[in-house]
Amino acid sequence: MIGRIPILDVQPVVECGRRHAKAVAGETFQVSATVIREGHGALGAAVVLRDPQGKAGPLIRMRELAPGTDRYGADVTVTSEGTWYFHVESWSDPITAWDHDAGIKIPRGQDVELMLAEGALLFERAARAIKQPPGAARPAAARADLNALARRLRDRSLPPWDRLAAARTPRIAAILGEYPLRDLVTRSGRMPVLVERLRALYGAWYEFFPRSEGVQFDPMGHREPISGTLRTAARRLEAIAEMGFDVVYLPPVHPIGTTFRKGRNNTLEARPGDPGSPWAIGGAEGGHDALHPDLGTFDDFDAFVARGRELGLEIAIDLALNASPDHPWVKEHPEWFTTRADGSIAYAENPPKKYQDIYNFNFDNDFEGLYAEVERIVRLWMSHGVRIFRVDNPHTKPLKFWERLLAAIRVTDPDVLFLAEAFTRPAMMASLAKVGFHQSYTYFTWRTTKVELTEYLTELSGPASAYMRPNFFANTPDILHEYLQHGGPAAFKIRAVLASMLSPSWGIYSGYELFESTPLRPGSEEYLDSEKYQYRPRDWDTAVRDGLGISGYIGDLNRIRRSHVALHWLRNLRFHHVDQPELICFSKRLYGTPVISERTSGQAAQRAGEQGGDAADTVLVVVNLDPHQAREATVWLDMPELGMDWHDGFTVTDELNGEIFSWGQANYVRLDPAVRPAHIFTVTRA
Repeated sequence: MIGRIPILDVQPVVECGRRHAKAVAGETFQVSATVIREGHGALGAAVVLRDPQGKAGPLIRMRELAPGTDRYGADVTVTSEGTWYFHVESWSDPITAWDHDAGIKIPRGQDVELMLAEGALLFERAARAIKQPPGAARPAAARADLNALARRLRDRSLPPWDRLAAARTPRIAAILGEYPLRDLVTRSGRMPVLVERLRALYGAWYEFFPRSEGVQFDPMGHREPISGTLRTAARRLEAIAEMGFDVVYLPPVHPIGTTFRKGRNNTLEARPGDPGSPWAIGGAEGGHDALHPDLGTFDDFDAFVARGRELGLEIAIDLALNASPDHPWVKEHPEWFTTRADGSIAYAENPPKKYQDIYNFNFDNDFEGLYAEVERIVRLWMSHGVRIFRVDNPHTKPLKFWERLLAAIRVTDPDVLFLAEAFTRPAMMASLAKVGFHQSYTYFTWRTTKVELTEYLTELSGPASAYMRPNFFANTPDILHEYLQHGGPAAFKIRAVLASMLSPSWGIYSGYELFESTPLRPGSEEYLDSEKYQYRPRDWDTAVRDGLGISGYIGDLNRIRRSHVALHWLRNLRFHHVDQPELICFSKRLYGTPVISERTSGQAAQRAGEQGGDAADTVLVVVNLDPHQAREATVWLDMPELGMDWHDGFTVTDELNGEIFSWGQANYVRLDPAVRPAHIFTVTRA
């Protein structure tokens, strides 16, 4: 139903408020609405926030976002975890309407005393409307000032213009800003916002296979290779932490089936020593609630998690809801799978791809039984210190299953996070986010041009940010994009800069820092000798000793991310015009009240403490998207988006090499990808 002062299209709202919009503690976001009324009367609008304890905050005044649009907005900040609510209030603003008319009539000598008398009545009414708690000095002073103004407006010994001017002083404006006179107050519906911990939005992820760390080979070929263990894999954690990562993600660590086990490069027959795909879960040793015996015991897993915690790393594991033909569930619960006409169980297919070593679950035969078992498994791993799950192919399971599971976990353990690995249709990706997934894989891997990146990130940081949080993985064990295959080392740097600076959450799969880029075949996105099907040991010691790869560069990117709180957010992303298509420019500016976590650097904490009315922390990034040759262009900055006037000058300092430049609205840039593919600037006002 439309109210007296209509409030329309309130945002951020997900499915008309039936589902929660999303934010993290300390995040600032814009609440907006269309507010209209009949005729030419003045109106006002404001947001009211209600915290998880039910306490309502003060009115947060909204402003018209663009003249003549009737679209009003205000930035609000949620400061703690839990379910918040907000609503929009609109009202008729009689004092603003009076001021407008009086400013026209009084200079022309029209209805002078009548206008001033009507103004006096309005200010007296505003004074009476101010609630005055016992002993409160400020409301009493405000009431006194408004009553004094009313007497002045009636004082015919003073010139009319002076009496009108008295109503326009900064003091009166401040009082009315705090205690507006509101007629015909209208309220929108109450809209929910689920506020979660910072890691739901911000973090750097590193993926690696524990079995490849510490694997032993017989150089004579007389015995099969011996898998690395969780104990040997734990040695890798220190180097990962030194690169500045926050989350270590492990592919499935469960027993692997032997029936139809895949061999190297996804061949249909495994050779002796081939370990099989970790996603073919289940064998004689157990299923999803067991560890692969080659990796060790649960004591070893607990020690791995503890070592990660010592280094400031969270451990994420894969939740892959599929089974090998050898999984105990195949015999114990055949109803959980799909039986074909010939009596066989259907294996997984994504034509033309076939996964003969994997059975998918059928949720329609025994939904309750399958649900209960999956929740048990998730809680088992939670009891071993896992607070983040990367979910494999969630789009192939019913949405109602995920909605129920994620809601149940949130009730008891709201800090547990789920990342949706769903490279699928946009509607399904959005729906997974809306039913509760905290983060989502995205199409970033396939967005390589300026137009593609700008359009996609404008969507993600705009309307979609109410429900979907992106995690930009530059590569995965499944995806080696042709840009990396053919772009050389510069391509790896460029994509790392884009992923880490555009998105609050980003990640790489092990080997990225060594420029691994050989595809299975031309036109394929699969790696040659994919680690999904074989051990892939890497000589990290030699790489460090000889300065190979870009682990130091990646470390610099993560250092910059930690030292700039502005990079922890998504909604503050803004693009700037560059007059050549090969270069892209964007900025992030801090606003709101930042959350300082244990992993936030001292520099970032200092910047956060120094912020004033304008954001103190602004990062400006310029990237050459062409990995093969130098490009030059003029960067035209949207100065208000940087918190400056159009003709202001300022200083930029490149965080990658320390160079300092004086910049303004228009700036020449030349970037040679072989030397410097990107600038990452800290902006300092002159």
